[in-house]
Amino acid sequence: MLRLFRNYSPFTVLILIIAAFLMKLQALLHPIAPVALEHHVVFATVLHCLDYIFYGSAFAYTLFAVCIIISQALFLNYITVRHKMFPRNSYLPAFSYLLLTSLTPSFNYFSEPLLINWLTLIAVNIMLTFSQTSQPRKQIFNAGFAICIPALLQFPALGFILLFILALIFLRSFNAGEWVVGIMGYLTPIYFFVCILFLFDHLPVLTQAFQLGFSLPGKFARPAYMVGAIGGLVLLVVGGTISIQQQIAKMTIYIRRSWGLMFTYLLISFAVAFIAVSSVNAEWMIIMPALSLIISQSFCFEKSKRFSTFTFYFSLLLLIFCLLA
Repeated sequence: MLRLFRNYSPFTVLILIIAAFLMKLQALLHPIAPVALEHHVVFATVLHCLDYIFYGSAFAYTLFAVCIIISQALFLNYITVRHKMFPRNSYLPAFSYLLLTSLTPSFNYFSEPLLINWLTLIAVNIMLTFSQTSQPRKQIFNAGFAICIPALLQFPALGFILLFILALIFLRSFNAGEWVVGIMGYLTPIYFFVCILFLFDHLPVLTQAFQLGFSLPGKFARPAYMVGAIGGLVLLVVGGTISIQQQIAKMTIYIRRSWGLMFTYLLISFAVAFIAVSSVNAEWMIIMPALSLIISQSFCFEKSKRFSTFTFYFSLLLLIFCLLA
């Protein structure tokens, strides 16, 4: 991973990190300590372990979450570089992710969606290698393993199994052995989880873990914020989609399928976020990785530099509006 970032200036990375902390300043000034919801055993265990390090400090947890978001932004950028999803290498995907996760302070607190994003990004990075690897079964097993763990954190994340299935369909020719390996990879975390519950005599937790919620983006108590944030995101997504359509003729089949997987990732994460629940109202952070990749395409619109400049400054205005609102 570090090898791919040697082409970037350390000064640019430093500027990106400083900008990230400025974007997250609102959350850092008003930190919140995470709380595990009832029957969310895995996340409660994670918090119990971290309490030995942070001693329950709200600021320490929030600072840790901000560092995780910055690392996720860089990893998202790494995915685009590794799989050649953009015409040229840049930090625009990382910038887009940092910008979108700054639209509301709740995205910057330590939460289950924050961990789910890490695991799904790792799984997506592996999935994108399916058509180019010399060890397909190993990669398929690893992807299935990684995409299953979010479901242990939050039951609605079980929906990401559809992304895994579609990746096998789009990026691999049918092979029964590979599908069996994929199923084994997906079931392995569940097997170990059930075994641990059995050893500690907590099997009834399984019947209580199947919880669904209902969440809408924004707060109806502040309709101006909700309408402004959603309207701005829709405009950016439309711009990014148009940019991808303009470049699709120049893309290889592999890159086209990769972008098809990203749009599928966005749709599935949207459905997962809609029925998920979070103690800090951060459910909609789940859609931000895929959304960032699409939006960042609008910043490098080749046929009109004015359009690219407009979308860049529009995104900054949207960020300022959301921070003030």
